[in-house]
Amino acid sequence: MSLSEAEQKIVDGTAWDEFCDALKAAGKIIQSQKAPQDPFNQAEGYRYLTRLLRGGLESCMEFRDPAFPQLRCGAHETIKLGADNPDNRYESCSIRPEYEYRISGQRGSVDYLGISSIINKYGSGGTMEVTGHVDARELDIADDGSFELMVSVRKQHGNWLPMSEGSNAITVRQTFQDRVNEKRAQLKIERIGASDDRPEPLTAEQLVKSLQGTIGWVQGSAGLFEQWAESFLPTNNDLPPADQAYCQSIGGDPNIYYFHSAWSLADDEIMVIDAPEIPACQTWNFQLNNWWMESLDYRYHSIHVNKHTAQYHSDGSVRVVVSHTNPGVPNWIETAGHNVGTMCWRWIGAKQHPSLNTRIMKLADLPALAK
Repeated sequence: MSLSEAEQKIVDGTAWDEFCDALKAAGKIIQSQKAPQDPFNQAEGYRYLTRLLRGGLESCMEFRDPAFPQLRCGAHETIKLGADNPDNRYESCSIRPEYEYRISGQRGSVDYLGISSIINKYGSGGTMEVTGHVDARELDIADDGSFELMVSVRKQHGNWLPMSEGSNAITVRQTFQDRVNEKRAQLKIERIGASDDRPEPLTAEQLVKSLQGTIGWVQGSAGLFEQWAESFLPTNNDLPPADQAYCQSIGGDPNIYYFHSAWSLADDEIMVIDAPEIPACQTWNFQLNNWWMESLDYRYHSIHVNKHTAQYHSDGSVRVVVSHTNPGVPNWIETAGHNVGTMCWRWIGAKQHPSLNTRIMKLADLPALAK
């Protein structure tokens, strides 16, 4: 019996060798010329690759089948990428446009719930195009909080999320203002007509494709966000509006207006960020990231602030202070041992997007700073 190319690669070990070689090559991204070269930031970079690898294996190997999709949380406390929002719960799954799906569950009380169909090309082109989007404000939800949402290319009555002929994934964003008291939405997805079907056993072709997809994800994601971090260097320690079209092209939420930049602070320096005007919005937040655009460890450090957690001035404005040590003022953002990184401010559901003012000063001079 003759073997297919994929079967031969499995039998002789070529598939695994190619996977390991490509993974080794991905390490060169961490040594990019403009990336920090010190042991601390390099160590975080290699840890970042292991996190992308875990996420890629789950997505491309264990949850790969669009005929039997499962919503999974692929970005969380220990898998991070692309300035992941500490206020968010992210979920995603694979889909295929020739199928129709039903998302159902309980709305919960989380402040913001957005669901998108996308064309995810992080592993091949560095883009993530939104092909359909709805948020909870547009859904018909029963009094008990339950709802159903149809997902298809063909237009449907009632709650409907459009797909295009290229859609290959669903993403769900749940954004909390108060994680302690808000309840997240509990959602599941099913393919219409799948109730009596079962997945086929693993094949050599599927394994080879999954290994290749995982490597594409690791290399594509790491390269994309390292290059993006480099692009922030001209505005280091300033916080200008990002290129909104570009943000949307790599998976940004259509309801969010983004500010991105790089930051660097000496041991005796702080960054003061003033938001003189807070627009009417569903929420807003600011967060600090490392060079690799991972949010800093929000499990143990106060590295972000939002509309609910912030303390405001009497005129409604907000001041955020980024400092290595506690400066004894409201809205302190910890650097968590970092001297360089990236940062992000979001206006969510706002019609106006006021600018932000930043300044670098000595920690010792902070008490003299007037409001």
